[in-house]
Amino acid sequence: MGRGFTESEVNDARKVAVVNQKFVSTYLAGEDPIGRRVKLVGLKSAADSLGEPSFEIVGVVGDVANQGSGGYGSGGLRTPIQPQVWVPYTVTGSGLQVLVVRSQQSPMALMNEVQQAVWATDPGVALVYPDALEHAISQGLYAGPRFTLLLMIIFGCVGLLLVTVGVYSVLAYTTAQRTHEIGVRMALGAERANVLRLVILEGLRLVLAGVAVGLVVSLLLGRAVEAQLWPGVKPYDPATLASTVLLLLATGVMACWIPARRAARVDPMVALRYE
Repeated sequence: MGRGFTESEVNDARKVAVVNQKFVSTYLAGEDPIGRRVKLVGLKSAADSLGEPSFEIVGVVGDVANQGSGGYGSGGLRTPIQPQVWVPYTVTGSGLQVLVVRSQQSPMALMNEVQQAVWATDPGVALVYPDALEHAISQGLYAGPRFTLLLMIIFGCVGLLLVTVGVYSVLAYTTAQRTHEIGVRMALGAERANVLRLVILEGLRLVLAGVAVGLVVSLLLGRAVEAQLWPGVKPYDPATLASTVLLLLATGVMACWIPARRAARVDPMVALRYE
């Protein structure tokens, strides 16, 4: 609500301010913030101090991640948002000054030109930590979540591999133990397709039982892990649950297929002598 700063307000260093929604909900809940005044007492002791650091609120903007060094919210996306106040940069020279340049060219290719333009205005200004905004935001906000995602993918793949190896090992062992039985069935007229279906269905019963137990446990523990999820991520996302179940079933079928094919190729005469 309200508005941003006008050019004349910035040029004349007027004491106006724009605040975020967190500021309004924390200090002015239920009140109209436009026209209210906020006193920034920290500016009294700043190097470029103000005798009367009282500012009139002229606008309210939405909340963004504002914790961490460098002004990019490098505390992470899950760091609680703090109340924030913006004032015209001409009011005081205290604090970090950030120059943002928009260009259709590659940002890093303009560093020398930007530096020369800054020095042409004030040779005593040092341009430090130059970076592309997209890269700075990526490193500040998403580096941690991206690393966590990578770890989860690795652990998930290891778990899926263990499931596959486990199902295959159990079925391979049980199928080998039933070689004599399979030979009798085939000697009595059972088709290879029947043996294939028999072994696969037996393995799928194990997989379905495990998936059912895991699904029930995940639903029961969903509330417990909800606090650890990112904002907007639901613990009971139907698409995620459905895709996980389908992936496990597909993996289970693949794990069952190899022992089933091996069993279907058993020579009845060899199987009858197998003991």
